[in-house]
Amino acid sequence: MGQSKIKTYLDCVSPYSWFALVYLRENRSALKAHGVDVEFVPVFLGGINVGSGNKPPWTLPAKKNYGPYDSDRAQKYFGVKLITPEFFPILSLLPQRCMVYVKDKYSQDKFEDAFNELWVSMWQQSKDLSKPDVMAESLSRHFSEEDVRKIMAAANTPEYKQKLNDNTKEALDCGAFGCPWSMVTNDKGVTEPFFGSDRFHFMWEYLGIPHQNVRIEERGNGQEKTKL
Repeated sequence: MGQSKIKTYLDCVSPYSWFALVYLRENRSALKAHGVDVEFVPVFLGGINVGSGNKPPWTLPAKKNYGPYDSDRAQKYFGVKLITPEFFPILSLLPQRCMVYVKDKYSQDKFEDAFNELWVSMWQQSKDLSKPDVMAESLSRHFSEEDVRKIMAAANTPEYKQKLNDNTKEALDCGAFGCPWSMVTNDKGVTEPFFGSDRFHFMWEYLGIPHQNVRIEERGNGQEKTKL
């Protein structure tokens, strides 16, 4: 049997990417116990939308009207509070390039903590991370002043501009049309795509991981009645 893996492509401009990051990190130990590794990959969602022909949900009236309902429900489920900033959406190239560099040069925990900080900055503190000084301030919560300078400088080099492009193309080649996008490989070495932050029960089924699915319990005695 081979190594199972969840490889998830994320962009800080997507709140649903945050839900996926938080949930998978919270469950990493349990997944590891079942032989499943987790990897997060920074991508440019704008490029995925253009490359796939998809349209952002706020550009479609029906999706825009439905969005607040779904967002409120997801926030409650994942235990994450957020507020859509007035400047949303941003061009997320700068923060995402920074994260590509951080992933290359620092530990997994350091990278994931810094990546998580982007959503805190943007979605809880209404900070526009497309502005270099704001991005540097977010990084400063996890890195020294010298490291922040290195990260910010690297984000503007041809190398890391290309690496973000490569990550985005990789996601597109996998069929991505949005974020979060996950490629999940089971212990037989077979990989399938999963879109969104509400497909985890399908992932667990695919990976053969025991889990409690969404169930309706018999009223009063706490016993399960119907599996959804």
